[in-house]
Amino acid sequence: MTGWQSGPRVVEVPCTVDIENTPESVHAYVELDGVEVGPGDQVIVHDAPADAPFGTQHFYYRRATVVRATAVERLKARLAGYLELTELYEVGFSEGRAQ
Repeated sequence: MTGWQSGPRVVEVPCTVDIENTPESVHAYVELDGVEVGPGDQVIVHDAPADAPFGTQHFYYRRATVVRATAVERLKARLAGYLELTELYEVGFSEGRAQ
């Protein structure tokens, strides 16, 4: 099933999880080492941390499994993203106030 893909369909890689919960930022990022993900790919972080106490930022080093999407799954993901984006365009503008 690798006709349109290069490399294996399932890859396990190290990753860094950055979780911050401060007045300046509330975020959780995952940076994968040595692999890029594309539309439709799935990333599973093993033993992922659930939270960070308020006022802290933590970095965790974990392993992640990347499941690459097939060509059809990539196409579906791109199409879904495009359709979601076009929903944002469905905004009407008119002069004056709406009544």
